[in-house]
Amino acid sequence: MTEQGSSVPRAEPAGANVQPRPRRAGRGLGPRDYYVLQVRGRKSGRLFSTPVNVIELQGTRFLVAPRGRTQWVRNGDAAGEVALKRGRNVQRFRLRAIPDIGKPSVLRAYLDRFTATTRRYFPVPAGSPPEAFAAIAPRYPVFELLPLDQER
Repeated sequence: MTEQGSSVPRAEPAGANVQPRPRRAGRGLGPRDYYVLQVRGRKSGRLFSTPVNVIELQGTRFLVAPRGRTQWVRNGDAAGEVALKRGRNVQRFRLRAIPDIGKPSVLRAYLDRFTATTRRYFPVPAGSPPEAFAAIAPRYPVFELLPLDQER
């Protein structure tokens, strides 16, 4: 970033670009449900990575976008598949969008499980009944993860 009227880059505070969670998840050191999502860019074709939390309900794994329709969501929609990396393990998944009617119970479980890192993105407090999530469900993309392969 440059300051206005200057072509000299502005110094960033020490540690400004430190992102411990993605690095830890990418190395397999974080909690078991932290992953690095990898997806191809819909325009550039470049591989993009971002940290995500995966929630499992009754044996089904879901990916929730707590910040709404972000770039990884758009890229995942366009590509139709993503990869989840944890340490050296990389698994590929097809994304199946969950309709708004099916989102409240997943959103509730997601917010209850990841309250510390996601509560600021939800206008509903953790512990609310699933009905409280029905009105906000259209704002939050939720995908079922369908395995494409069993690579390790």
